[in-house]
Amino acid sequence: MLIAACILVAGSIAATIPGEFFTLRRTHSIETISWEEDYRVAGDALVLTNSRVRGSGAGMQPQPGAQLRDGVWHRREELRLEQLALTRSRYADDYTWCNHSGCRPLSHWLGTRAETQFIEVRAGARCKERAR
Repeated sequence: MLIAACILVAGSIAATIPGEFFTLRRTHSIETISWEEDYRVAGDALVLTNSRVRGSGAGMQPQPGAQLRDGVWHRREELRLEQLALTRSRYADDYTWCNHSGCRPLSHWLGTRAETQFIEVRAGARCKERAR
């Protein structure tokens, strides 16, 4: 069975990205601070395993249990999620997806965004299009 995550736009699968592990990276649109989250694809769930925030600011307070090391807040966790809900906007930097093949902006799979775009990320076992 292929271990992968899929990206859905408007309920339709736009991309399937193979791999058991990936990191999502983004830059906060106001604070311009880098935020990274590590995930593992585990059957029908995405498991958030680590997060790193390079500072703090508006809406980016350190989470309970986070440790400050070299100016970066680190937090280890095991949070199982059915899906991730992300918002892409032309007014903010795109998310970057990193895995065993390297790092690429989501635009690599989804193209550029003209307007605000709501997307879902799911584990491979949940990669089914929504009924319309």
